[in-house]
Amino acid sequence: MTGNQPTPQLAALYQELILDHYKRPRRQGQIEDPDVDIHMMNTSCGDEVRLQLRVVDDVVRDARFQGTGCSISQASLSMMADLLVGKTRADALALTRRFKEMMHGDTDAARDRRLGDLRALAGVAAYPVRVKCAMLGWNALEEGLRKLAEEKGV
Repeated sequence: MTGNQPTPQLAALYQELILDHYKRPRRQGQIEDPDVDIHMMNTSCGDEVRLQLRVVDDVVRDARFQGTGCSISQASLSMMADLLVGKTRADALALTRRFKEMMHGDTDAARDRRLGDLRALAGVAAYPVRVKCAMLGWNALEEGLRKLAEEKGV
């Protein structure tokens, strides 16, 4: 990276990665009898998501989504769902915080390897309207985990 901006080559790779997740989403589908089932919409642009999780012994064992919307929202969902499997609830919430930091321009977060493919979305921080697109799945995740904690009393 040069300063806060990726090199042109890296920016092109990021764009390819985003489009790949958009065109060939990972973990798209449904879970039979999920522990978390949450629906959210971004009313400003019409993006929509249904996020489902299977959580066993406080670990995300499966994550699936169905959604419609722009390449940013759908790629973010695909990357997020892929990254969540095997994470504890606390780890999932920590990833959510780190992703939010990146979406608010934190350059350290944009280099955090724990975010995996999601780092390709770092440039979205420069476009506040698009940040909502990238955050849709993460907001659903936070709400779903909050509801799960309330139901289980943890």
